[in-house]
Amino acid sequence: MRIEPFRMERWQSTYENEVEINLSDSGVSPMTIGELVSEAGVPELMSHRLVYTQSNGTRPLREAIAGLYEGATEANVEATNGGAEANFVAAWTIVQPGDEVVMQIPNYMQLWGMLRGVGAEVKPWKLLPDHEAGDWSSDMDELESLVGPKTKMICLCNPNNPAGSIMDAEALDRVAAIAAKHDAWVLVDEIYHGTEQDGSPTPTMWGRHDKVVITNSFSKTYGLPGLRLGWILAPADTIADCWSQHDYITIGPGSLSNDLGIFALSGEVRARILERTKALLTHNLDLTMSWVDADPHLKAIRPKAGAYLMMEYDHEMSSSELAERLRVEKDLLLVPGDHFGMDGWLRVGYGEDTDLLERGLARIHELLETF
Repeated sequence: MRIEPFRMERWQSTYENEVEINLSDSGVSPMTIGELVSEAGVPELMSHRLVYTQSNGTRPLREAIAGLYEGATEANVEATNGGAEANFVAAWTIVQPGDEVVMQIPNYMQLWGMLRGVGAEVKPWKLLPDHEAGDWSSDMDELESLVGPKTKMICLCNPNNPAGSIMDAEALDRVAAIAAKHDAWVLVDEIYHGTEQDGSPTPTMWGRHDKVVITNSFSKTYGLPGLRLGWILAPADTIADCWSQHDYITIGPGSLSNDLGIFALSGEVRARILERTKALLTHNLDLTMSWVDADPHLKAIRPKAGAYLMMEYDHEMSSSELAERLRVEKDLLLVPGDHFGMDGWLRVGYGEDTDLLERGLARIHELLETF
């Protein structure tokens, strides 16, 4: 198996700790352990024994995750080292060489490269910007034409990364019906559930089709990327297969991450985390959109969810070249749009602390003014 370079992750991992201001991330500003755990919980944390945990996640963790989804039980959950491993294990378990996969594009491009690497044919289903309507859309009739007898899986990210758009319940039902017609799986990365701007929960794909896989993690909405803790939600027999595949990779999550994940999902703590996320993203998005609107050379569709926006610019320069100049000249990291197949755009993460965001936006403006 030969996998093509994952351009965005290589770009971020190479430079995100080398620049003064990093606006390439797609989650909210990470929490400290002190912010997550109250003083009362510190003695328990300090006495934690760093043992091997059950490799698919402890039962209390899987029960806490299952509790987020109607009708799910701990047998439907596999805990993983982050959402990326959840995507990898789930797809590796289900998709075989020669299978067809239909993937909504733009998207988090991990599965695009990984599935092509294992010998699957990946067909793009376009998600297109509509500045006049102020939203992004995909043609459901186009999806129906792309899915056929050889289609093994349809891959979505909902809310979408990098667009920040949301597929509603009606659209998800249509996807489920198309998949059911051809006995295909639907894998939905739901990692940005809980970042909705209007506060209305994004509908889940869980329960809409008997061949559904959901992936998620604590990295984005919860602001806990350092836990490296995610999950797969799927039918119990599929989860058993995922567990077998997991044995060949990282075996299981770390014990400290496992227990902090349980703590983060407890009722009062989870509510507090989500309120923090909502307050930060609401304030920062208003600030960022006002900044974009003030520049006649920039435009962006206001995202409905997520911690990032795609910003289109009208300067004659590739997005990779522009991002490189921002890195070198302004000590600032963004994600080039061509990493998503969208040259002429930049992805700006607005989930960081507000003062850092303001400084980063000012540096973008300084460079663009020289054009």
